[in-house]
Amino acid sequence: MWERLQVILRKEFIQALREPRMRVLLFLPPLMQLLIFGYAVTLDVDHARIAWMDMDRTPESRALRARFEGSGRFDVIAAPESEEQAQSVLDRGQAHAVVRVLPGFARDLARGRATEVQVLLDGTNSNTASLVSAYASGVIAGFANDVMAGQTKNDQTIKVEIRGPGLARSAMLTPAAAGSRVWFNPDLRSRNYFVPGVIANILFMVTLMLTAQAIIREKEIGTLEQLMVTPIRPIELMLGKTLPFALVGLMNMLIITAGALLIFHIPFRGNFFLLLFCALLFLMTSLGAGLFLSTVSQTQQQANMGSFFFTTPAFMLSGFMFPIRNMPVAVQYLSYLNPLRYFMEIVRGVFLKGVGVEVLWPRMLCLLVYGVTVLGLSAARFHKTLD
Repeated sequence: MWERLQVILRKEFIQALREPRMRVLLFLPPLMQLLIFGYAVTLDVDHARIAWMDMDRTPESRALRARFEGSGRFDVIAAPESEEQAQSVLDRGQAHAVVRVLPGFARDLARGRATEVQVLLDGTNSNTASLVSAYASGVIAGFANDVMAGQTKNDQTIKVEIRGPGLARSAMLTPAAAGSRVWFNPDLRSRNYFVPGVIANILFMVTLMLTAQAIIREKEIGTLEQLMVTPIRPIELMLGKTLPFALVGLMNMLIITAGALLIFHIPFRGNFFLLLFCALLFLMTSLGAGLFLSTVSQTQQQANMGSFFFTTPAFMLSGFMFPIRNMPVAVQYLSYLNPLRYFMEIVRGVFLKGVGVEVLWPRMLCLLVYGVTVLGLSAARFHKTLD
């Protein structure tokens, strides 16, 4: 058995590396996704463009502007003099927000009264608007605390009014304003969130597509019938067709992990062998899905189209781009049927949180159940197809 299996494995590696399309699928998708999600796809707002509308023109208002410019998060790109100019800046998309210091700002500060700073936001992109709003509130809160520390009155507050499409709220900033501490991703970099998720996506996509195409290619060129009349058993043929691409998937995982650590400096706080073991559990599902595709497709084009039926819903419901808790309740329950969701949570938990089996075991158990079920049913259908 092992000699026959070794022959099939050697044949698959030679055939995969010899065909140009297969070489592209082996190495290009992991590198492209790593670079795209590492460099291009980001939800961070490092330099928010703001327009500064100073209606008070006092040293205190200029000190607040200096606090914004010195924070490193804001670039003042305009200084509108009227409401029409401020509206034009937002309408043209020149600035993410307009910060407006109202008349009497310095006077109210000196008298210990509540004063207002308005932040008018462009809410077209709700994520960017929320981040700019949080950054602005933080800068104003720091300024308020510094001012209040030099005052003798204890009841002084600064009222921050934040407006924008879908964003309208006000807050009273006092010296007793609560602070916050971020765990696991202190700098709040979206890169740290996306890059580990690429591992799960690549492992699923590459192993599913390559497994299905390897078997269908044998059908197209007419060599599958030749294999069936050899002493090779169906289980040996199935293992010979799936194990090479399982190794390819693990190799891609190592490449992405190395790139995440060396190029993007993503924190890795967990156990690598735990991650590797969970990847093996997940491979049972992706390889099983590839086997199933090979039994329902007659050409490689059909397999490529069919793979979208698996990969697109799995990608959308995995929590890779969109938090599952923000989805409708019915869709949240539907995501429990998605094995990619569990592996995505495992990868991010191992990378960013450093959690172990005591936390991840329910997800590992789900991967085991899904893997055994999908691989078992697909293998039975594959065996029946060969017979």
